[in-house]
Amino acid sequence: MAKLPAWLEDAVFYEIYPQSFQDSNGDGIGDIPGMIARLDYIKSLGCNAVWVNPWYDSPFGDAGYDVRDYKMIAPRYGTNEDAKRFFEEAHARGMHVLIDLVPGHTAIDHPWFKASMQAEKNEFTDRYIWSDSIWESTDLPCIRGISPRDGCAAVNFFSHQPALNYGYAERTRPWMMAPDSPAALQTREAIKDVMRFWLDMGADGFRVDMAASLVKADEGWKETIKLWQDFRAFLDREYPDCAMVSEWGVPAKSIEGGFHMDFMLHFGPPAYTSLFRSEQPFFSRAGKGDITAFLDTYAADLRSTEGKGLICIPSSNHDMSRLAFGRDERDLKICFAFLFTMPGAPFLYYGDEIGMRYLEHVTSVEGGYGRTGSRSPMQWESGKGFGFTTGDTPYIPFDDGADAPTVAAQVHDPASLMNAVKELLALRHAHGALHAFGGFTPVYAEKERYPFAYRRTGAGESLLVVLNPADRAVKAPFSVEGEVLWRVGDAPAKGEIPARSACIIKQ
Repeated sequence: MAKLPAWLEDAVFYEIYPQSFQDSNGDGIGDIPGMIARLDYIKSLGCNAVWVNPWYDSPFGDAGYDVRDYKMIAPRYGTNEDAKRFFEEAHARGMHVLIDLVPGHTAIDHPWFKASMQAEKNEFTDRYIWSDSIWESTDLPCIRGISPRDGCAAVNFFSHQPALNYGYAERTRPWMMAPDSPAALQTREAIKDVMRFWLDMGADGFRVDMAASLVKADEGWKETIKLWQDFRAFLDREYPDCAMVSEWGVPAKSIEGGFHMDFMLHFGPPAYTSLFRSEQPFFSRAGKGDITAFLDTYAADLRSTEGKGLICIPSSNHDMSRLAFGRDERDLKICFAFLFTMPGAPFLYYGDEIGMRYLEHVTSVEGGYGRTGSRSPMQWESGKGFGFTTGDTPYIPFDDGADAPTVAAQVHDPASLMNAVKELLALRHAHGALHAFGGFTPVYAEKERYPFAYRRTGAGESLLVVLNPADRAVKAPFSVEGEVLWRVGDAPAKGEIPARSACIIKQ
């Protein structure tokens, strides 16, 4: 089990998508100097940590998840010196920084893969997964006929992202190597070297892309867990304060592997999608959702990880539709009342705090396809360029609605969504019961019924959270007496929870 860095107890993360956050030079693409310029804004929201999506050199066939050089900042974002300054400026504000680690694959033009494609044996021949013959496909999607080397190369995601070789748990063909083979162990060491580079520069840890996918044919993730335990042992020896969050979606497994945090996400069990993105999500005015679809999975995950690691519930991210899709400002305030009062560490996706919308029918940019509509540039102020760029053409179009939300329009409006986010995060920081490891007890959570109520306890206090996203008042078979610390909509009265309301009560 990994020892948790103390700062995670009260951490609230803000996800920065670098190319969409702030452009400082007018080329229509966000960059690191722009990110630095907006750190005070992020802190003002109440976020004390950031997760930065990939900023490495890349051909950008998959928005930077196709890495060409793990140790070089993409020139469009700036320089390695800019990255170092970003770490320093964040730390000066008491903020921690996680960067994306992409250990499963590289770009097709990474120097490692170029060497691996050669017919002659070399240091990188087995850095990737290759079959023995051009006529023999791998068990994964593959690319072939691209070099003098005889064989097919497995890919991890898009066809231009060859899979790095960490071995196979179950080996059925001669070219499949064991997880402890020299080649697979060399791949691990290469990624550890990448981690050292960024931790020495100032990173506080990593969000690990596709963390469950490294060892292939690994039923139950037994060898993958061993692999990450090896990484954890390395970090405990050399960087014991390095924080790690996995894109895995099975907290019991990832935390056993040595991660501090795991996400509930839109793939895997339907628990997360049942909240916000199913056909009938719980957080909907229609009031036809089922909180038990979330809670049954969540409660089991919580039991398996309690005291050992954190379960993180994001508002959105770069791979799914935005939280605001199909919701108005009041709906979103109720969603945030939930997200910011649950255990674990909240993750706020850039722009969700102002209700930025998912843009439908946008042409794919940088391999985004259906995800592109969630990656449009940040809307800082109204007018040409939205304060994001002084250039004429942003790399993804802006929201062209006359009512497109902006920071400037909300910052001085006490009733705005952004100020509700600030209030909720201030409340979270001020009350130990709402911190990562505060107690969590469902008070009312019935199948296909509303409301959802739960108690958070800790630091000598007890807080009741009552959520009714449905467009109808419902009865409360529990006490709602106490001091109302925050609410949207009317406060509960006479055993009734008003329609479309959320309330946090100190009891």
